[in-house]
Amino acid sequence: CGHQATETMPTDACQFFYKCTGCGALLRPNAGDCCVFCSFGDVPCPPIQEVRVSGQPASCCSRS
Repeated sequence: CGHQATETMPTDACQFFYKCTGCGALLRPNAGDCCVFCSFGDVPCPPIQEVRVSGQPASCCSRS
C-alpha cells in the first residue's frame, strides 16, 4: 500500500509477522529472509547485523 512507519526492531529475535498500520495487511518475510525487517525495513534486523559483523552464517532464527 506504500504506507511507511517507524518501528522498533527486537534485538534478540526475529519478527515473522507485521500488521501494516496503513491498510491492515499481514506482512511476512520474503523467501530467504528471516523476518519482516529484513524484507521490508531499510536495514537488516539487529541479529543479522551482528552475524554479518562476526562473520558467522547469517541466520538469526537458528541462534540459541
